[in-house]
Amino acid sequence: MTETVLHLQKVAGISGSEAHLLSLLPRLRERGWNARMLMLHEHEQGAWQFAEALENRGVPVDAIPIRRDVDPVTFLQLTRYLAQHRPAILHTHLVHGDVYGQLAGATARVPVRISTKHGFNEFREVPYFGLADRAVASLAHVHVAISRGLARYLEEVEGFDGTSFEIVHYGIEPNGEPKPYGGGTPRLLSVGRLIPIKGHVVLLRAIAEARKELPDLELDIAGRGPLEPALRALALELGIAGAVHFLGQVSPVQGAIERAAIIVAPSMGEGFGMVALEAMERSRPVIAAEIGGLGELVEHGVTGLLVPPGEVEPLRDAIVRLGTDLELAAQMGAAGRRRALAHFLQQRCTDRTEILYAEALER
Repeated sequence: MTETVLHLQKVAGISGSEAHLLSLLPRLRERGWNARMLMLHEHEQGAWQFAEALENRGVPVDAIPIRRDVDPVTFLQLTRYLAQHRPAILHTHLVHGDVYGQLAGATARVPVRISTKHGFNEFREVPYFGLADRAVASLAHVHVAISRGLARYLEEVEGFDGTSFEIVHYGIEPNGEPKPYGGGTPRLLSVGRLIPIKGHVVLLRAIAEARKELPDLELDIAGRGPLEPALRALALELGIAGAVHFLGQVSPVQGAIERAAIIVAPSMGEGFGMVALEAMERSRPVIAAEIGGLGELVEHGVTGLLVPPGEVEPLRDAIVRLGTDLELAAQMGAAGRRRALAHFLQQRCTDRTEILYAEALER
């Protein structure tokens, strides 16, 4: 294959969708696709870190600034870029990439246009957003969701036909043999941006309740975000400030995962749950809210425990169950690694993407 596949996304830093592209695009190039990246950005430092990381993996990156959500200059620059470079496939990601990319791609008559939906977002529940999103989506030839749970969410919230989505899970690369947990007392880790949808408030309340039975229980929180001052204040109010450690941004996250006995993902909405997959690859059990892609990753009672999202008591019970039986936690972690390596390798993600490209070009 020599066709040019251009991926388009607005980037502010390296999170789930960016990590996915850092893994996928180099492997597409290895298979003969001329995979390139066009990045919309607001001059954030994280955007340039992403571009550098992608270029270091051999993927060409171009960039167009975007000054506001509605920026006619950006649209004109993008349309001109597409007309000049004439990619065979335009693959857009996230809201800005979809809106600008699908409109400009249709204007420039890009032969194949693909859109991938990556996550749950509060703005999707704003009145009329679904109508606008579906209108933009009608310009794409192929619609992709990163989990069946996300496809169902888009059907329920925005009115999409959930069966119209091709499902392409994220993938992971094995990173050597994981280290066993070396602590004698339970240590939990939560990884994610400190924003309301990630469920940290529920997690802190569950930790406070669980410590009544597990006084040695500790929690590491990796990530930054606007909710951090409020979370620190809540930990203090709950009397667990000494047991909760805010690590800030951690990259790579594998070391923090291996320092924990159990990974907890209490999110109120998660398109896939890459942290859960990374934990499974490192042989750590996962306690997760049964929502979005997390329910497709974690096998309840085998590789971890699933709990209803947003509820303190079931989360506390799950923490106590594994925190009081670290041998069971280790067994679930080992089962999680076997599941990750059997079903969620990056090779499978790349295979699935390549098949979609070939089928779309044939049509």
